[in-house]
Amino acid sequence: MKFYGSLFALAMLSGASAFVSQSPMAGTTALKSSYLDGMGPGQQTGTAGPGPQVSAPLSRDGGSQFYPSKSTNGPSKGAEGVGSPDMRLTRGIWDKLTPVTVQGGSLRTWSGTSSSVERVQVFLKTDGRPLNADVDLWQGPDNTPQKMKIYIEDGAMRPLSAVIATPRGPNAIAIRNTGHLEFPLAACVLADAENTVGDVIEDITDMKTIQGGAIHTYPFAPAVASVSVLLRTDGRPLNARIELLQGPNNNKQVIEVYTEDGRERPFFAVIETPGTGNVVRIVNTATVEFPMTAAVEPYLVEKIEAGTMQDGGDGFFIVDRQW
Repeated sequence: MKFYGSLFALAMLSGASAFVSQSPMAGTTALKSSYLDGMGPGQQTGTAGPGPQVSAPLSRDGGSQFYPSKSTNGPSKGAEGVGSPDMRLTRGIWDKLTPVTVQGGSLRTWSGTSSSVERVQVFLKTDGRPLNADVDLWQGPDNTPQKMKIYIEDGAMRPLSAVIATPRGPNAIAIRNTGHLEFPLAACVLADAENTVGDVIEDITDMKTIQGGAIHTYPFAPAVASVSVLLRTDGRPLNARIELLQGPNNNKQVIEVYTEDGRERPFFAVIETPGTGNVVRIVNTATVEFPMTAAVEPYLVEKIEAGTMQDGGDGFFIVDRQW
């Protein structure tokens, strides 16, 4: 009897602990879809740590927001350029980004309510698989003033770096992965808060007119690591296709762009051109009543030492020698 009484008393004591108030557990209140998702220690706003500090987003809603662009110091190693703007639009910027994974068939949006942001930078890449995506600029309900349809054969070798003008906010950038589920992509949208990229665009003045339906090609030397493409109109709509060729009709990258006002929202992108035999082809897909102006020129030129090997793409290598 004493044994059963001891068991009963022990059960009563253990059950009483259920009525003891538990201390509150510490946890974050950030939404899973907010811009803090996926950021490491020291990168969130107001968090001290060894990583770079990121300022507050330009807006806060249910989706992701534009990141304020971070300062960089100089071009990448072994390259010649114009300083920090090169790092903002070439593959070196990926070392400082926290991209968002967009699975095949899914849609992700980045919104911004600040009217002080005149343009944003869009970065897309994969781990070496093909990249198929649609990038749209939304401004108000059922209003899409700019669209891009993108295909890249190898999203790791040739990541996308484009600039979209966003005057008169609020604006939203929508990125849809049109590939299959097996082909995810990494995306990031940065706000050009310091107008650094805007200064680069304004410095380009040597423009060439391309009439509606015309085709212009621009070949580049093997030392050219990347090429800048700027397309404008006098205020009329812009419809164009930009192709990167490496060999006869061998498309490595294709961008189809539409802009309802090519003066207010010009198209600007930096295209990676690894290997040899790279040719950029610009096609004005509009009718003859809608001409446009284009500037295609080297953006980043590598230093090639004598006797070194260059990756020619598709497994071929070119040996540079001085005879």
